[in-house]
Amino acid sequence: MTSKLAVALLAAFLLSAALCEAAALSRMGTELRCQCIKTHSTPFHPKFIKELRVIESGPHCENSEIIVKLVDGRELCLDPQEKWVQKVVQIFLKRAEKQES
Repeated sequence: MTSKLAVALLAAFLLSAALCEAAALSRMGTELRCQCIKTHSTPFHPKFIKELRVIESGPHCENSEIIVKLVDGRELCLDPQEKWVQKVVQIFLKRAEKQES
């Protein structure tokens, strides 16, 4: 009777470990990808931007990504190669430096 209980506990443990591993892998698979599918390339004034995030390229995505949250709540991905986007990023960096000092 004790050996049957031990086998049942071992089987339950192995099943639990397999399910945890599968859950972790599926979660990791969704996080390791590019956030931006399309980029917005039409210039607009920086006053409409509430928040700016820069995500550097890495194992999750080969492209650098710039994601802005607008004052109306929408999120847009901007093309980091565009000159106007680079100027907007510089404006936000200067704002951040002023707030820190």
